[in-house]
Amino acid sequence: MALSLSRTLCSRRVAVRLLPPNRTFFSFLRKKKTAQIEPPEPVPLLTEDNLFHAFSKSPMPAVRARGEVIQAMAPCPVCASHDHQNYAPIAAQPKTVKFECPDCGWPTHCSEEHWKEDKEHEKYCARLREANEDEHDLRSGRRIWEFEMPGPQGYEEAVSFSNWDVYWYTRGHPSIDTARSRRHLSKLLSYPVTIGGVLHQFSSLMLNNQRLTPEGSRSMAAIRSTLHVPIGAPDNQVATVGKPQVRIFILGARAESSLPPHIWEQLGFLFPSANFNLFFVGPQVSLPKDVQYPQAKPEGTPSSGGGNAAAADNSKVESTDGTESAVDGAKVENPTSTEVTQAKEDKPLYVPNIYQPEIPATIVPQKRTRASMNRYSVPSYTTPYTYQMTFTGLQTNYKDVHHLFEETLDPYSDVFFVFSPGFGFPSQSSMDENGEPLLQISSPTEWGPVLPMLLASKCPIFVTGFSPADVERDIKSLATAPGVAGEFEWVLTPGPNPFGSEKWEVADFDPRVMVKTNWGIWAIRGKSRDIQERTLLDKLLLR
Repeated sequence: MALSLSRTLCSRRVAVRLLPPNRTFFSFLRKKKTAQIEPPEPVPLLTEDNLFHAFSKSPMPAVRARGEVIQAMAPCPVCASHDHQNYAPIAAQPKTVKFECPDCGWPTHCSEEHWKEDKEHEKYCARLREANEDEHDLRSGRRIWEFEMPGPQGYEEAVSFSNWDVYWYTRGHPSIDTARSRRHLSKLLSYPVTIGGVLHQFSSLMLNNQRLTPEGSRSMAAIRSTLHVPIGAPDNQVATVGKPQVRIFILGARAESSLPPHIWEQLGFLFPSANFNLFFVGPQVSLPKDVQYPQAKPEGTPSSGGGNAAAADNSKVESTDGTESAVDGAKVENPTSTEVTQAKEDKPLYVPNIYQPEIPATIVPQKRTRASMNRYSVPSYTTPYTYQMTFTGLQTNYKDVHHLFEETLDPYSDVFFVFSPGFGFPSQSSMDENGEPLLQISSPTEWGPVLPMLLASKCPIFVTGFSPADVERDIKSLATAPGVAGEFEWVLTPGPNPFGSEKWEVADFDPRVMVKTNWGIWAIRGKSRDIQERTLLDKLLLR
């Protein structure tokens, strides 16, 4: 009985499968669905076992160009350490590095003799070889699966901020099981995850491990009340309705302003019920090409801006990628193929990582990117990327736009981040009365007028450093800065950043100088002064 019943069911299933698909009378008007053919995997130029190459013999033009820059800038460490009076023949030898170490591939010494003589090079050789292979791996042409980001966090799935391993696991990243993959991904995500790692209510920087101070606990409680929902309430997009926008000011922005928007979107996924507006402020901020170099209207052309050359912000033009963007009403013509080819030819293969690059690289404008020159009076743009993420770039010093935000700064919704500002480095443009360079934190053209403005807002100010020495140098400079010394209290004590980059960054002016982006982090805020009401007895005594 059971066997016959199972055969009957199977026959019915087969009968259902063999029925022809339903066809309507107008089905002949429908377009036939074509099978989507997935593009083939890219063929890598270099395999995993062929990533080591000397810079001068590298198959990558950008790597060869970097090697030429290092040879022109970096001094030979052995020549620099010798006494020229005792070693007269050495004084005639070249001071720059020309010889490439066969073990790491970097230009490190002026000659093979000095390379053999330098015993200190063994300390750096392994790191330099690691950086060499990383540079070739990023340009090998393989599919970099490490950069494929996860989407929104699942419902009631908590994210852990203990370290990179636990964060990647709880966020749903693919298994990061090699040291090279860790270096690539940690460098890419260091900026957004560092911000999320200190602002989130599940941050690993707490009172228990003595990283968060009691004053800092009060500051973080204020802004976290805006970032999160009350206990028991749904933490989703619906909760963003009616909430104030959290403004994150990234001052002195450089590389962080050129990160792709979908990388910064990872910050929004950590706070599903928050609205963010990220402000990149600094003279090195990257702008979209059409915003950075708008084409001005001819003289005498009428405009809606009261005689100005730029019209209203809502005027749309076609951008270089075929999307619409507003550029202050000035029509920006699409560049011709000849102009694009000429621009590519003029673009250098490699720009040295020196203190201050001349012109920051442009970024690709998004679909809704528009210029904001009329609003901020400086070269700027605004991109509403998603329902909760808006990006604004201001290519100027913060002191020039502080008056636009001064009256609205609120510790419950505003926070400042300064990534590796170099407070303790000497200024290149300001001198004291004795002709000695001022520190950048005291320079009137750099951070001097900025920090007192930030402290007056009482908003938390988070600062990172690329090494223990850099963090210590910046903290010591606080004691000598006018308007800063004695006017702040600690929010976050100095220490390692759990989401710093694990990749060594090598300086072009000296390959022995290697740092890690956002290695350490600390935070301060303006000193709070409690107001005490006088009693009747106090008033009588004062009389």
